[in-house]
Amino acid sequence: MRHRVSSHAEEAEINITPMLDIVFIMLIFFIVTTSFVKEVGLDVNRPSNAPIKEQKISEVVAIRIDENGTISVQNREVDIRAVRANIESELATKPEASVVVISDRNADAGILVKVIDQARVAGAEKVSLAAMAR
Repeated sequence: MRHRVSSHAEEAEINITPMLDIVFIMLIFFIVTTSFVKEVGLDVNRPSNAPIKEQKISEVVAIRIDENGTISVQNREVDIRAVRANIESELATKPEASVVVISDRNADAGILVKVIDQARVAGAEKVSLAAMAR
């Protein structure tokens, strides 16, 4: 018995359509699950080497934060919820004033950030940070 060998061998084909489907599904999955979140941050101006421009003490709204988290605006102790109103009233009388947040090095950073946020919301264009002298 002889087996007959066909003259042309059947060509083996690999169907890549299912593989492409899987690749596209994975691509869509990764695009959808990736979170595009804009990070929120504070703009902090770093000190430069330029000579310091002196400002009169009357042109500054001073906010102090001690190590216990006590906040005082212009030497008046206030609650965190009253910081914005106090800054707004100070800026109403002195529109060109800059806000200086003077914080103790051991003060809670969360309170510092809240005070800076309240100063920005109150309309302060210039907010500076300073460390409390010991």
